[in-house]
Amino acid sequence: MKLQNVTDTSSRLHGKWYDDACGTAFGLELVGERWSLLIMRELMFGPRRFSDIRAGVPGISAKVLTERLTTLEANGVLTRRIVEETATVQVYELTKWGYAAEPVIQELGRWAVASPLHDTTLPLSAASFMMSLRTMFDARLALLFEARIGFRIGDEKFLANLSHGALSIARDRLDQAQAIFFAPEAPSLAALFYGGVPFEELEAQGAVEISGRRELALRFAEIFTLPDKVG
Repeated sequence: MKLQNVTDTSSRLHGKWYDDACGTAFGLELVGERWSLLIMRELMFGPRRFSDIRAGVPGISAKVLTERLTTLEANGVLTRRIVEETATVQVYELTKWGYAAEPVIQELGRWAVASPLHDTTLPLSAASFMMSLRTMFDARLALLFEARIGFRIGDEKFLANLSHGALSIARDRLDQAQAIFFAPEAPSLAALFYGGVPFEELEAQGAVEISGRRELALRFAEIFTLPDKVG
């Protein structure tokens, strides 16, 4: 007599979309909905308010952002908490497991920009540009080179610390920076770091400024390389 399968899978997440035991399939069920990975990208440098996340992800509606945050929280990717500043503020923050997805986001980005279809003229958030630095960092070009470089992109501040061939980036105060890049928007910095646009040209346009040790900052900009295009 054949036994019936009585396992209840009605509330199981794994297999909901693909009915597939593959870890890649399950990963897509966890974070594969539209906008989810971009929300995680915005949180890779620390907690952010709802309005901050929405500003960094052009095109997402408040309703959809609320839905994605709820789903990511339910799946254990992020959490929310209250911080006391000048007023009580709710922020969203990746869990330790959520932060562990950074290499996945980096490798997906590296793989995708090798496509000739990649459009570099589209909007770029500050967090996206800073993530690109962690992704496109070429350690071979950074040997025996140490630097603390600040970035002020709009109202957002980041500090990049290059030491012993390793690069770390965090939202931080810039008083320890040896040089600081200033830009109203991230695409101007992308043009300098990846597009081959001379700094003098961007400076003349008011698109990028540097304070502090300019030569050190420009040398720092040379240690990031895009992969070759396919085809």
